[in-house]
Amino acid sequence: MADSLRARQGRALHLSPHLRPPVVLLLDLALTAASLVNAAVLRFDGAVPGHWVRVLGQGLPLLLAARAAALGGLGLHRWSFHGAGLNEAGRLVLAGALGTLLFEAARAALGLPRWPSSVLALELLSTTGLLGAYRFAPRMMWLWQLDQQRARDTGKHRTLIVGAGNAGELLLHDLQHNAGCCFHVVGLVDDDRAKHGTCLHGKPVLGPLSRLPELIARHGVGQVLIAIPKLPPERLRELLGLCRRQSVSFKIMPASLAEEGQRLSASMLHDLSPEHLLPRDAVAFDARELQRLVAGRRILITGAAGSIGSELARQVASLAPASLVLLDMNENELYLLARRLEERHPQLAISAIVADIRDRGRLLRLGREHAPHYVFHAAAHKHVPLMERAPEEAVKNNVFGTLNVARMAHACGVERFVLISTDKAVHPSSVMGASKRLAEMVVRAVASRSGTAFTAVRFGNVLGSAGSVVPLFKEQIQRGGPITITHPDCTRYFMTIPEAVGLLMLAGLGGYGELCVLDMGVPVRIAELAENMVTMAGLVPGKDIPIVFTGLRPGEKLTECLLTEEEESSHLVRDRICVAHSPPPPEDFLLQLGPLHLAAQAGDASAVRRELGQLVPSYTPAGLLPAATAATGTAPAPAEPRALERPAPAAAAGWWDAPPQGEAATP
Repeated sequence: MADSLRARQGRALHLSPHLRPPVVLLLDLALTAASLVNAAVLRFDGAVPGHWVRVLGQGLPLLLAARAAALGGLGLHRWSFHGAGLNEAGRLVLAGALGTLLFEAARAALGLPRWPSSVLALELLSTTGLLGAYRFAPRMMWLWQLDQQRARDTGKHRTLIVGAGNAGELLLHDLQHNAGCCFHVVGLVDDDRAKHGTCLHGKPVLGPLSRLPELIARHGVGQVLIAIPKLPPERLRELLGLCRRQSVSFKIMPASLAEEGQRLSASMLHDLSPEHLLPRDAVAFDARELQRLVAGRRILITGAAGSIGSELARQVASLAPASLVLLDMNENELYLLARRLEERHPQLAISAIVADIRDRGRLLRLGREHAPHYVFHAAAHKHVPLMERAPEEAVKNNVFGTLNVARMAHACGVERFVLISTDKAVHPSSVMGASKRLAEMVVRAVASRSGTAFTAVRFGNVLGSAGSVVPLFKEQIQRGGPITITHPDCTRYFMTIPEAVGLLMLAGLGGYGELCVLDMGVPVRIAELAENMVTMAGLVPGKDIPIVFTGLRPGEKLTECLLTEEEESSHLVRDRICVAHSPPPPEDFLLQLGPLHLAAQAGDASAVRRELGQLVPSYTPAGLLPAATAATGTAPAPAEPRALERPAPAAAAGWWDAPPQGEAATP
C-alpha cells in the first residue's frame, strides 16, 4: 500500500523532464510577486500609498530577474520533490539571500528608488517560506501518510531505536523513507539526558535505556533496534536482562559500519547473536601478517570437515597458499567443503582426501606425496558423553591418531605442526579431556626428537561449532523447548570460530612456544547464555521456553580452566596468546604409552581408564570425584610427575619404534 501511495503522488507531481525546470521557475517567480504584494500590505497596514505602488511596481521586474538568477544559479529549478533534504533547504535559504543582494546591487546601479527595508525583509522571508513550503510539502505529506499507514498496519513491527546519536538518526531516516520497511518507529531511547524530551525526525526521545521494559509495554513494542556503535557486551547483557520478561526481538548495527562511516539502512542490521555478548572485545587480525605466514606454503589440515577445520581451511585458502590438502573421514562434508573452496579460489590447488589418522602407513604415504610445509591437526573425537561410553575410541583417535600425524610430520620434514587442544585437557574429569592432555604430551615428546617445530594451541568452547551449546539451544528454541542445561552454575570459556582460527594460525605459526593458550576473557554462565538466547528470539525464558536442569553428565565439570598450577607462569606474548611453561614429559614417555595402546586395541574400557589415570595423574573420572570436588565441579590438581613409577611391559616395548612395511625408522 505504501508503494502504491508513493506511486500515486509521484504521478501527480510528474512532469516531463524538459517541462519541469521552467514550470518550477515560473511558479517561483509567481510566488515572489505574491510575496512582494504581501510584504507591502503588511508594511502599510493594508493601504499601500500610490507612490509606493509605482515604486514597487517599477522594481518588480528587477526583483524577479534577481530571484531567477539566484535560483537558477544554485540549480533550485531542478528540484526533486521526494529526494530533497537539509542540504537543499540550506541552498534555498542561500538563494533567497543572494537574490535580495543581487536586487539591491542592480537597483543601486540603475538608480531606481530605494524600497523600505521592512518590505525587503518581509519579502525575503515570505518568498523563502513559500518556495520551501511547496517544495517540501509533498514529501512531508508522503512521510506523514506513510507513518500513519504503518501505525495502522498490524503487519508492521512497533519499534524502539536504542541510541539517538548519529547512527540512530541515520537508521531512523532510512526507516522513515523506506516504503517497504516493516518497522514502525514509535520513539528512541538514549542515556544522554540532554536528549530526553527532544524529537529526532519527528520521533520523541522517550528516556534512558533503563526505561525499556516500561516503554515496550506502554507502546506495544515488538522490535528493538540497537544503533549504538560498539555497545559494550556487558551493556548488551544488561539490556537483555531488562527485557527478559518482554516478548521483543533485537537487531544490532554492525560495528564495522560505524567505523567506516557508511550509510546505515535496515537491511544492514543483524540479528543479535551470542557472539555479541562475549565478555570481551573481539580480536582483530592483521590480514597482511597472516598472509606473510601462509602465502606460498603447502598446508595440510586434518579434520578439515569439522567446524574448526573447515573455518581454518576457508581462512587459509584466502591467504594464497601454494596448495591445500584437506583430510577427513567425513566424506560428504569434505566433498562439500572442497567444492565451495574450489568455486571461491579456482586458482588454488586443493586436494580432498578421505583418510583415517589411525592409519599410520597411509598418513606417511600422503605426507610424502604432498610434502606439506605446515600441518594443522584438528581431527579429534571431542564429544565428552560419547567418549565416556567409548574410551578406547577416544584414545585411538586423540592419542595415537595424534602420534601418527606427528610422526608423519617428523618423517616428511614438515616445518611446523600445530595441534588444536582444549581447556578440558586441564585437570581432566573426562576421557576426552585426558586423551587431549596426552595428545599435548605426545606432541612435546615428538618435538624433543624432531627438527619440526611442534606447537599445541589450547582454547575453550567455540561458539557455533558442531555439537556446541549454541546450535543446540537454537534447535531447542525452534522446537518450542525445553532448553536443557546440566547445572545452573555451569560456566564455560567461549570464542567465535573466526577468532579461534585466526589466533590458532598466529600462535601455531608464530614460533612462540610448544604450548600456547588463548586468553578467552572471563567464563560465561551457560544458564545466562540460554536465557539471553531465548530473549533474543523474542520469547520469555521460563514462560514461552522452559529451561530444565538435567544434572552434570559423565565426565563434565561445572567450570573449566585454561592452565594447570604448573603452567601459571605463562606470559602473554600478543593478541590474547599466552605461552605456557610446564615440565616436559619423561624421555621414555612414548614407550610408556604401550599399555594404553594395548588396552585400546583390546577394547578394554576399564583398562583404558586405568592407564589414563597412570599417565595423567590429575585425571579423576567424574564418578570418582570426592564430595569436596563435586561441589565445585573441579578435580584435585596433583602435580604431574616427570616419570612414571612403573616400567612399560615388555610386550609393549618397541611398539613406537617399529615402522610399518617400507617406512624408515623415526624418532
